[in-house]
Amino acid sequence: MKRLPILVGFWCCLSALLFSQEGIALPVNTVNHSTLFGIGKAFLSDSYLSPLTYSGVSMTLMHDRIKGTSHLNANLLMQQQFQIQTAITQNPTASASEYYGDIRYLLNGFYPLYQSAGFSLLGGGGWDASLGGIYNVRNSNNPGSLKVSTNLNLSAMALLNWRTITFRWQVVTPFAGMFFSPEYGHSYYEIFTLGNNKGTVHFGSFHNQLALRNYFTVDIPLNKITLRAGYLGNYYQTDVNELVTKIVSHQFMLGLAMESIHFGGKRTRRNPSLKSVYYE
Repeated sequence: MKRLPILVGFWCCLSALLFSQEGIALPVNTVNHSTLFGIGKAFLSDSYLSPLTYSGVSMTLMHDRIKGTSHLNANLLMQQQFQIQTAITQNPTASASEYYGDIRYLLNGFYPLYQSAGFSLLGGGGWDASLGGIYNVRNSNNPGSLKVSTNLNLSAMALLNWRTITFRWQVVTPFAGMFFSPEYGHSYYEIFTLGNNKGTVHFGSFHNQLALRNYFTVDIPLNKITLRAGYLGNYYQTDVNELVTKIVSHQFMLGLAMESIHFGGKRTRRNPSLKSVYYE
């Protein structure tokens, strides 16, 4: 009976040690992701369709995902963004309309350049691809203008934690890529039906393609959810084949952000601290 408290204490210490080892054997990074809806103003200028600038309402649906990796001593962050944007615009006299649509995917990696208490500055780069176009209801011969591009980007991001609120600022700009643009007077019937597509694919850099994506968010934790509000500004311009295109939008973004654990594979499925309702 005198040995019973000693055995019980030893057993509790051993169980705690084994549980702690199992808990830290397979660490899993959380994923910060959010879905936001944005509304604001858009300005469309495409000399292939019209010499005028059309302006109107722009709307965006965007999913943002940031995850830590094991690369570069577990300091590299990977970000994915998927965005669908539309705009309904009119010319200055409101006598004609243009419609704009775009689907965009961005993949960026960030490495911390400076870190202090509550503040982080990260730099990096990545890749993006975009497919969209502008449609002018007044034109009968060439009513549409296709917008396709893919680029390598430079990017930077700053994070500031103040009390329970988190501020983020992010900027992305392309430095090399490819984009589609017809020649002046070159119809899409010639390009896609007759096969006369010479001079429609161009190498893009600062001499003929300028773009800037400015993204600012504020995360406000509430009772059981985190509200994310922000600003998304896009500037895109190309100047090639005597054609100038300029697409500018300013939008207020609002949505929800959350942290989750994404795990898979044999090692994580054997981790007793991560129990799945689906896998055995």
